[in-house]
Amino acid sequence: MPFNKLKIYNQLLDLLGLGEKERIISLKGVFNRDFEENTPTFLQKEIHPTPREDGEIPMETLFRHLTTEMTDKVTRTREFEMDRSVRLHWIRFHLEQKKKSNMLLFSVKEPEGVRTYYYDSDEKYVIILEPLRNLTAYYLITAYFVKGKDAKRNKIEKKYKRRLDKVY
Repeated sequence: MPFNKLKIYNQLLDLLGLGEKERIISLKGVFNRDFEENTPTFLQKEIHPTPREDGEIPMETLFRHLTTEMTDKVTRTREFEMDRSVRLHWIRFHLEQKKKSNMLLFSVKEPEGVRTYYYDSDEKYVIILEPLRNLTAYYLITAYFVKGKDAKRNKIEKKYKRRLDKVY
């Protein structure tokens, strides 16, 4: 649906009435505009897709991470996730730091390494980045709507409490 490219923060993309093929076409249009046609930056650092997943094109991996969620950690199976997908256009808006209030920006040491979190507490939306080794760019790991019985929300707040002294 071309009209999804006209949606702005904090509107949601219209995906409910679309079949799987139409939904992917619509989401790819938004994704291509926001990521492939014009590389986003965050804190004056370029954003890159995470290079992984057995020869898969990095942009395809990123698209999958931004529109699906892992349903089986053992097999690493991912399935379409509506709450992430309808907010796909929010990522660039947040990376450009257009929203100034009620935002948490912090880095945390995780088992996988240092991760930088950008959390919109009004909309319960988090973007997770990984600083590259040379600290001149980021990998965009994922972004998602925090939902549930406050469990995930508390998880973000607990991460914030153990944040590092600086943002990486």
